[in-house]
Amino acid sequence: MRTLWWIVAVLAAALGPAGAAAAQDGFRGSECLAMANATPRATPVSLRRTAVADQVTISYRGHSTYTIETPGGVMIATDYSGSYDTGRVPDVVTMNRAHSTHYTLAPDPAIAHVLHGWGDNGEAANIRLRVGDVLIRNVPTDIRRFRFDDGSGGMIKDGNSIFIFEVAGLCIGHLGHLHTTLDDSHIAAIGRLDIVMVPIDGSYTLSLEGMSEITRRLRASVVLPMHRFMTPLDDFMLRIGASFTVDQRSERSLRISRDTLPAKPTVIILKGV
Repeated sequence: MRTLWWIVAVLAAALGPAGAAAAQDGFRGSECLAMANATPRATPVSLRRTAVADQVTISYRGHSTYTIETPGGVMIATDYSGSYDTGRVPDVVTMNRAHSTHYTLAPDPAIAHVLHGWGDNGEAANIRLRVGDVLIRNVPTDIRRFRFDDGSGGMIKDGNSIFIFEVAGLCIGHLGHLHTTLDDSHIAAIGRLDIVMVPIDGSYTLSLEGMSEITRRLRASVVLPMHRFMTPLDDFMLRIGASFTVDQRSERSLRISRDTLPAKPTVIILKGV
């Protein structure tokens, strides 16, 4: 119990004096935050599973939309606009507000959980939802004004969300329509990531150099590029460095578990639309 409170204290320190309560609340039930702050050998018992039983299927659907299918049968679609075929109606969709390819205000009513990455009345979105075998939470970031708003320029505080999906011992992050660098408070709130979905356009979101720095800092085992319509992959690979390898695939989907993560950080390019 003392270890738990020590980890909470570390998170609160990183987030600042006002973040103590938020850090304590965010830690509860989050294996990804626990792993990020534990010693390297301290692996929660619940993460010691078999690869076959706990495989997660991740499919690239287009632009910034990936689907995540959990071992328990929950389907999540990221940055959902309704424009891309997801195979079936997702159980959960996440959205970000940059422009209409990242959200819809008229989602299929059969979707049980529609999660906006922006809050109402000027407040940040605060999402912490367990659906079946997956825990979904968010980390807000600022966003530039764009078509969603009045076009007057400037930044909207907490207008974007990084979504984290914790399932089958995997920590999966989707950076959304990221426009800003991540400071220590963001990194602490995100926690450990095994898989991260990164926009690499280098223009509409963050600069390619800035996104490469974030990718290196997050230290995920698997990097899944998205928003990849402008930047040659070679440019991105040059910036993130030789410590990453490239795995170009002819399939749109991959099945992965904690036990089958690559030993070397790997950028996996799934087949596009």
